[in-house]
Amino acid sequence: RAIKKYDDGDYYGAISDYNKSIEINPNDATAFHNRGVAKEVLKDYEGALKDYEKALSIDPYDYLTWQGIGVTKKKLGDYYGAISAYNKSIEINPRNEDAYVNRGNAKEKLGDYYGAIFDYNKSIEINPKDALAFANRGSTKESIGDMQGACDDWRKASSLGYKRAFKWVRNQC
Repeated sequence: RAIKKYDDGDYYGAISDYNKSIEINPNDATAFHNRGVAKEVLKDYEGALKDYEKALSIDPYDYLTWQGIGVTKKKLGDYYGAISAYNKSIEINPRNEDAYVNRGNAKEKLGDYYGAIFDYNKSIEINPKDALAFANRGSTKESIGDMQGACDDWRKASSLGYKRAFKWVRNQC
């Protein structure tokens, strides 16, 4: 029921149901993870981190929970902490394209443009239809002065349905 409430946008209701689920089974890592996701949507980042950490104390090999920690730390501006969490997620599941895109974004925020491009390349290698990876790689290429590469990536992202990339192509290429 909590999943349905979450999907319907009733995040407080979902949290309430996850609370009940955790009360019944305090070793349910998935309930802690999902409650953390709902808290993150509500911008309760500290609460989300606590739930993710509890989930990992039960199941330390859940790559999605490590990814959730990365997303939350990135939102808190802790880019090094985010990268560390994404590293763990990728270590557990090297085919996790989202962790590469997110880690690339955190690296970009720190000015590690070539590290970011490496991560976007890995995501695209895993999923050649990852529009966000192309869009982000294009923006990073723009940051290093490679406008031809940026435009090529934005065109690809646009062809894959990423609408903002179409505007970038129109305005900058």
